[in-house]
Amino acid sequence: MLKIMFVCHGNICRSPMAEFVMKDIVKREGREKDFFIASSATSCEEIGNPVHYGTVGKLSQYKISCDGKRAVRLRKEDYDKYDLFIGMDRYNIINMMKILGEDSQKKIHTMLEYVGSDRDVADPWYTGDFDKTYDDIKSGCEALYKILCH
Repeated sequence: MLKIMFVCHGNICRSPMAEFVMKDIVKREGREKDFFIASSATSCEEIGNPVHYGTVGKLSQYKISCDGKRAVRLRKEDYDKYDLFIGMDRYNIINMMKILGEDSQKKIHTMLEYVGSDRDVADPWYTGDFDKTYDDIKSGCEALYKILCH
């Protein structure tokens, strides 16, 4: 079983969107038993809060539910529990390294590197543009799935 952790600053917008988009992809492909997918934050600011209403609304347009998801923080011990850590932007990567420590097994990556881009995933917290964020995440998750499963 491949264990993937998606990470952003607060775990209420981008990383839960990625978590549930990826869960939807593997479900549609009949590969749910092959993956464990989660998301977390690098900060403590939103811990315990539900997914942002903009993310909930965007996911619901595609009949993807994130019911029950609450923000949690990335922990050092997660490094040994997961195979991949996917950060939404370069600041997430810096903070992930501070929390997780040295990435000796090369588990830490950015979302859009899977589509050949060094750009950050658009952050709807600042832009309000959940459409752009969804497009970035969907393309990143689809590319990641193809790499992992083909």
